[in-house]
Amino acid sequence: MTPTRRQFLHLAAGAGAVPAVSRNARAQAYPARPVRIIVGYPSGGSNDILARLMAQWLSERMGQQFVIENRPGAGSNIATEAAVRADPDGYTLLMVSAANMSNAALYDKLSYNFIRDFAPVAGVMRVPLVMEVNPSIPAKTVPEFIAYAKANPGKINFASGGIGTSIHLSGELFKMMTGIEMQHVPYRGNGPALTDLLGGQVQIMFDTMPAAIGYVRAGQLRALAVTTAMRSEALPDIPTVGEYVPGYEASSLYGVAAPSSTPAEIVDRLNREINAALADPAMKTRLADLGGIVIAGSPADFGKLIAVETDKWAKVIRTGNIKPQ
Repeated sequence: MTPTRRQFLHLAAGAGAVPAVSRNARAQAYPARPVRIIVGYPSGGSNDILARLMAQWLSERMGQQFVIENRPGAGSNIATEAAVRADPDGYTLLMVSAANMSNAALYDKLSYNFIRDFAPVAGVMRVPLVMEVNPSIPAKTVPEFIAYAKANPGKINFASGGIGTSIHLSGELFKMMTGIEMQHVPYRGNGPALTDLLGGQVQIMFDTMPAAIGYVRAGQLRALAVTTAMRSEALPDIPTVGEYVPGYEASSLYGVAAPSSTPAEIVDRLNREINAALADPAMKTRLADLGGIVIAGSPADFGKLIAVETDKWAKVIRTGNIKPQ
């Protein structure tokens, strides 16, 4: 029997709805097994701290374990390459850091293009860095430190979690804008760098707020300034670098990304759950205590932030002629 036009349209509409139903079903079924979040640094740094907070939240909300996999090295490139090679099925995510936005300018040959090969899932937070020194350094203010550095050219070592990280580039920006000399000492992550700063093997670090704040509050490290344009609510008595070095501003951006072909419905579901975490009063308090400013929004919003930060730090890298070792 030949179907009528009305029957044909009804069948066509039903057929067209099948992919949408399938996509919705896939999103509802996700995750059906544990999900790994790859972190490009050792445990103890800001990336790791934030990844574990998000993993705990997502595990409780989504009924499967979100497991942290630390893959330090090469300024987060080892972790990023592992993530980009993973199946784009939502079961491998990458904890994004500022290094992901600077490596394109820092490295001549990468096996990936971060903006092309990753789908932004959600921003988590932007954090100030803390210009902090070992208490053995006599300087108690930014001007005193600049004077001390100029009186001791090349004798001050500043630590970072790796070449091209926000911690490194913030120090390079400070050097450029003040005309001082400091020797950069890169580590395989914030944690080991912080350990040596506490031990006095290095003298200064532009550390991320979540990793630094406990040591500053305990008096184990001396905070000279924060790097954002405005003072931090977490350390309200600490001035900004810009109060003494006009125009200086730096912060570190964190979020979650997935391989670029990850289904949009899975990306959207993860985005909703992460935004729910950022709106949760307990989580907001925890992030504020770490000195962070939440950056909830859509995947597209996070993608725009990535593009802006990529351009900003590329200019610093080119101006400073910074090269990976």
